[in-house]
Amino acid sequence: MSLNRILSIVFLIGSIILAYVLINGIKYDIDLEKRISQGEAKIIERLKLIREAEIVYQEVNGTYTSDWDKLISFIDTGKYYLTEKSEEIVTLEYGADSVIVTIDTIGVIPAKQRIFEETNYVLAGETGLFIEYLVEEGKNIVINQNVYTFTKEGRKLTYKASQEGTIVDITSKSSGEDVEKGEPLIELKKFKFNPNIDITQIPYVPGEKDTKFLIWADEVDKSGVFVDVIEVINPTPVDPSRKEDSEIRNRKPLRFGSRTDVTTSGNWE
Repeated sequence: MSLNRILSIVFLIGSIILAYVLINGIKYDIDLEKRISQGEAKIIERLKLIREAEIVYQEVNGTYTSDWDKLISFIDTGKYYLTEKSEEIVTLEYGADSVIVTIDTIGVIPAKQRIFEETNYVLAGETGLFIEYLVEEGKNIVINQNVYTFTKEGRKLTYKASQEGTIVDITSKSSGEDVEKGEPLIELKKFKFNPNIDITQIPYVPGEKDTKFLIWADEVDKSGVFVDVIEVINPTPVDPSRKEDSEIRNRKPLRFGSRTDVTTSGNWE
């Protein structure tokens, strides 16, 4: 076999090996980025759930909590009081007006319902004459789905949903009855978080069996006024660039809240 032939074969094999290494390296980077993205999505979803639970806890109890057991118990068995605020203006003897604010409790729901569920309403989009509903109670509707028909200035029109969820109540309407723009017609229920989650696992970082989120809650003095603050941090970042010792200063571990400011914003937002 000639030298040229041997060199050609060697170069061919070398090219194949180099191509394999490059392709494999690119695939590894793509797979790693995908794993990081998926892992962080799960962590962010859990942080959002913890944040919502803490906000509702604070509304009921007046403070946040850094005790996971208390938070879990509240989610599981706590109550949330629905209130209605009214104001009355009273004129005092010397002519000045005083505002009397009254807050009445109009109902009680489970804290879990307040945390996990979201209520929205389908409002009438235009003023006209109602014809018929195109949906049923107990069914799900999606955005842009046909909801009801009505007439306006002699034209038959169809209203499409701008909200999604499960229909829990439909306002009774007869064909030919007036419908006013902005009038609530349908009540929808939508889950903000997975209702089947094991509540006892909420403190744990997804993908980390024995690692809990770091939680801190207290009152701090802000210009002479004590305010409630909370901070929850993921101690085991999926993305290496989010580690505390990372040289990338603006890439901190996923977290929400602050130990010094009145905020519940997340650093992923």
